[in-house]
Amino acid sequence: MSQEGYDHTAVENRWQEAWDDAAVYHTPDEADDPTYVLGMYPYPSGKLHMGHVRNYTITDAYARYRRMRGDDVLHPMGWDAFGLPAENAAKERDTNPRDWTFDCIDTMKGQMKSMGFGYDWDREITTCTPEYYEWNQWLFGRFADADLVERREAEVNWCPSCETVLADEQVEGDAELCWRCDTPVETRDLDQWFLEITEYADELLEAIDDLEGWPNSVRQMQRNWIGRQYGTTLDFEVDGHGPVEAFTTRVDTVHGATFFALAPDHPISEELAAEDDAVHQFVHHEADPDGDEPNGVETGLTATNPVTGEEIPVFVADFVLSDVGTGALMAVPGHDERDHAFATKKGLDIVPVVAPEPDDWDGETVPDAPDVSEEPFTDDGVLVNSGEYSGLDSETARERLTAEVESAAESTQYQLRDWGISRQRYWGTPIPVVHCDDCGPVLVPDEDLPVELPEFINTTGNPLDAAEEWKATTCPECGEPATRETDTMDTFVDSSWYFLRYVSPGLDDAPFDLERANDWMPVDQYVGGIEHAVMHLLYSRFFTKVLADEEGLEHREPFTNLLAQGMVQLEGEKMSKSKGNVVSPQRIVDEYGADTARLFMLQAARPERDFDWSEEGVRSTHRFLARLSDLVEEQAAGGGAGDGAGDADAADAATADRDTIDDYVADEIDAAVAVAGDEYDDLTFNVALREAQDLVGTLRSYREHADPDPDTFERGLDVAVRLLAPVVPHLAEELWEALGRDGFVVEADWPTATVDRDTVEKRRRLVANTREDVRDIVDVAGIEDPERIDVVVAPDWKYDALSIAIDSDADNLISELMSESHIRERGDAAASYGQDLQANREALRATLSGDEEYDALRAAAWLIEREFDAPVRVERAADADESAVRKAEPGRPAIDIVE
Repeated sequence: MSQEGYDHTAVENRWQEAWDDAAVYHTPDEADDPTYVLGMYPYPSGKLHMGHVRNYTITDAYARYRRMRGDDVLHPMGWDAFGLPAENAAKERDTNPRDWTFDCIDTMKGQMKSMGFGYDWDREITTCTPEYYEWNQWLFGRFADADLVERREAEVNWCPSCETVLADEQVEGDAELCWRCDTPVETRDLDQWFLEITEYADELLEAIDDLEGWPNSVRQMQRNWIGRQYGTTLDFEVDGHGPVEAFTTRVDTVHGATFFALAPDHPISEELAAEDDAVHQFVHHEADPDGDEPNGVETGLTATNPVTGEEIPVFVADFVLSDVGTGALMAVPGHDERDHAFATKKGLDIVPVVAPEPDDWDGETVPDAPDVSEEPFTDDGVLVNSGEYSGLDSETARERLTAEVESAAESTQYQLRDWGISRQRYWGTPIPVVHCDDCGPVLVPDEDLPVELPEFINTTGNPLDAAEEWKATTCPECGEPATRETDTMDTFVDSSWYFLRYVSPGLDDAPFDLERANDWMPVDQYVGGIEHAVMHLLYSRFFTKVLADEEGLEHREPFTNLLAQGMVQLEGEKMSKSKGNVVSPQRIVDEYGADTARLFMLQAARPERDFDWSEEGVRSTHRFLARLSDLVEEQAAGGGAGDGAGDADAADAATADRDTIDDYVADEIDAAVAVAGDEYDDLTFNVALREAQDLVGTLRSYREHADPDPDTFERGLDVAVRLLAPVVPHLAEELWEALGRDGFVVEADWPTATVDRDTVEKRRRLVANTREDVRDIVDVAGIEDPERIDVVVAPDWKYDALSIAIDSDADNLISELMSESHIRERGDAAASYGQDLQANREALRATLSGDEEYDALRAAAWLIEREFDAPVRVERAADADESAVRKAEPGRPAIDIVE
């Protein structure tokens, strides 16, 4: 030991080597009690950042805890190794993406090992290897067999900087920027490959309610993204263009439609743009769907309202989107904010046709129409100005209009669109298709997979287009010359099933072993960033459902419990290179040790919360570990039982049997186990770790106050080490060995407690409240040197009365209490206490029994003695002065301080 604490480098190196030699993290293929713990695998960017460290410390701590609980734990790691950044980095360095990627993997893997993460590295996967991406291609074929693959021309999001297509989910914010480089996204028409996720839209939406282990915010984000709406389609006759279908969720407002609006890329809009300069100018130069206010151009056409027969003007408007509804809508300014803003700008009519339902509405009278000149009324209500439908409530009107209007039909619309997976880049899975002039697009047969990437060509655009020799092939169907597909798959395909590959990573004849997958899946605890709440998680759910339908997977959801961990910040801002506020994990490991970094990271806040990095917090954590090490080393050297302080010994002799202090510490050991176990179960590591650290503090006070009972003191150290072991595994191994324990602490059993959490909380609340009451009395009375402190426990009948009051639903509680003879015979005291209980019924809560309170207070008396340097006498009501007994209540003993 040194003044700076233990040699963390030597300790960590020693135990990492020992774990490797003993293969302690090897996961059996067959599991009796399987628990699957997984952190979202990283993109190999070159170095771990603090977000990685927090994510993987969370999963590692939980996996270690579950092992100590006796589970067979699968806790693997791999690499999301395809992607545009590697390709761009290779271009900049005039190398190839593969070499750059594997160099990054080597660096990050070394850093992970230095952090002591307990992965079974035999299960490591790397998505850029043919051994992995062969199965992306195979799965593409299975999706095609299930009619879930389509190739069609589509308007796509195009990043001119990355030179590739982006999925809708990869376009961020109102400014529509590329998620990777923040470049404004353009639109292009390209032939694209799509996976038809919309076929599973209903199940994806409805199953969200069953994901009870997911954060509500993530579930709501998925609901919003799928965006199912129930409504009505109906036809408006447009001059010279026939019936045009519009979708609305508020057909009850159809009488208030004062204009008709088309999306800028609606077929009629495009036709008009070819012949009308004003429409052309708007469609190609002015339309801005993300603008601050709606804009549009009048076409000169009219549309006929199918309900009223009224002709209304037709506009091309940029607030109408072609991929929402039908790309055409009836605009009702009186009852829609966007329509109201547009009508106000263009000077169009605003007609109210729905009024708020009056409080005294009789269901028949037609209320007065609201004033909608300044703002629309957007809620349901009662129809007005609506002909024969006036006086109906909105819901009834919707039903009748949908049934009675000839062109109307019920319709369900979704915001979700099919998943375009085509990417015009090199570093991804080649789509296993060849293009034949005679046969068209043809799947590459399974026996010819994988279609491997050719050598990288450093060129502009898509390097696969320049790989002429690789592109040239023959058609699998007719044998004639054909050309390979040069698009690669969106890398989210890789991550949509990688969790299945971990169960059998070496399998060479299938993507995963079905029997093992059915045993291990679903993932019990998944941890990752909130930024993946839509794309990755939604796609993973989609893949899992398809594999259940097509391949026999028994589970339709991939992840039972999800934790979205918060960010690590510095002075309130997210760490980033651009801001120059990045703290290097490697520096922290070198200077303070991996255990310090891990402990500080998990004790700072709940794992789903953001928290600020604090160098002083790191130093404080390091000092705690050094103190713990000293405590164990002194015990191991035979110095654990201190001499104690003379005054404390005198206080002991004056109060009670010495065993009461030992009882208190033994109780606190059990309490720490009970609380920490619950908190580890819930992943609230900060609370579990505070419990372990408080136990260490109690043990230090125990040793300083008196001669500890050797068995109690050593058990306390044993338990503290095991409670900390999931988070500080290296030092825990060192201290476990110092205590003379056999084997690895990582393989030790989790400690057991003889007390439940509820009892612990009652006991602690009692002791804390009693100590606080003593402080208040000393302060208020100005007592500087108390001679003795008497603590009197309430009489048994009061505990009975409290229990009756908590359970009772009687209006007259006092009467119910007085029906009990042993309470009634207490006379005025019972009546007075009953009145107190009646007045505070909503705040009443259960306490320990009288005997339990007496024992708990006697055991904790030494804490009060040490604080106030005065002997403490704990008395039962039967042995105490009657004046004190009258003041004593369950959970709040009477206190008398003698000066």
